[in-house]
Amino acid sequence: MSTILILHGWGSCAKNWSQVKELLEGGGYKVFVPDLPGFGETPEPLQPWSVDDYVEWVNDFCEKENLLQFFLLGHSFGGGIAAKLASSFSEKVLGLILVSPAIRRRRTLKQYIFLGLAKMGNLVFTIPILFFLRPLARKILYIFAGTKDYYKLEIRKAVRLKESFKKIVKEDLTYCLPKIKIPTLIIWGEKDVVTPVKEAYSIKNKIKNAKIEIIKDSQHGLNLEKPDILAEKIIQFLEIQSLENRSREY
Repeated sequence: MSTILILHGWGSCAKNWSQVKELLEGGGYKVFVPDLPGFGETPEPLQPWSVDDYVEWVNDFCEKENLLQFFLLGHSFGGGIAAKLASSFSEKVLGLILVSPAIRRRRTLKQYIFLGLAKMGNLVFTIPILFFLRPLARKILYIFAGTKDYYKLEIRKAVRLKESFKKIVKEDLTYCLPKIKIPTLIIWGEKDVVTPVKEAYSIKNKIKNAKIEIIKDSQHGLNLEKPDILAEKIIQFLEIQSLENRSREY
């Protein structure tokens, strides 16, 4: 029985992958979906973490669960972790699936506008009569800029996690991609505005043996929007890789 390890995105948790997990298990696969530190049932780190810290945590998780070899899937932030792990520990990873991975965070025009408005807002909403409107204004700004993940941190008031977020988004993981030598499937939502679909082709050009699957009429949260189609694409990839691995053994 093949094993697949799934790493969720920032602000998400294992529970959000329950439908995909169930579909994969129904296909005969053993599936692990841990809550990354700071999300779901796993406490946040005691200090701000980088991507490397999360990679180390995943490595420790694999050792505890005796996962010697497995297929690895990472979504969004989890995709960045997965890419870095696969580039460094290719002996453990039989195949890599990157679902709208956050490899390099580029600021969009909306986000530049957001930063300007946020600075203005900090001044405007210090006026006593307007102060009570500040939470609503901040929420609208974060959603406008496409930075809902950071807004979730604002709500939770998780200071260390917010500092981790700042460290992580500054890291460009592009350098990891040419180091990935294992078969890789890149899956993207056609209408993704969090990680634009054009990034899929940029990533593919940097990973040898990479293939792309674009899921139509879908956005960033493929695991929640179209779990059946996502699971189907994953299973197709796993079946092909399992057949190729068996043929090599013979």
